[in-house]
Amino acid sequence: MAQHNELGKLGEQLAIKHLRAKGYQILEVNWYFGHHEIDIIAKEGEMLVIVEVKTRATDVFGEPEMAVNKQKQRSIVKAADAYIQQNDLNIETRFDVVSVIVTPNERRIFHIDDAFYPIM
Repeated sequence: MAQHNELGKLGEQLAIKHLRAKGYQILEVNWYFGHHEIDIIAKEGEMLVIVEVKTRATDVFGEPEMAVNKQKQRSIVKAADAYIQQNDLNIETRFDVVSVIVTPNERRIFHIDDAFYPIM
């Protein structure tokens, strides 16, 4: 597996651990609708939380969450809509981003609630 893929998987594992520690129930990991992917689908109380995880080895080129651009947001929203329809859910939904920086000396997690709102 390529090093960036391994880093991404580690970031997702750290994000899941972080979310569980905050009381989230993890429903799905790496859920696909066609070529659209949701990294983590979780519940916090009665709220469905769609989580995008961005992991980097450095913040030299900016914080990882800055990579969740409008195009990526549209892709996530499209997949979330499909998930909600396929599971016949009528639940309030929120879009979060978990930004992870993993260096040899530290692991930094920054969780952004309501990171963006659905756009199509």
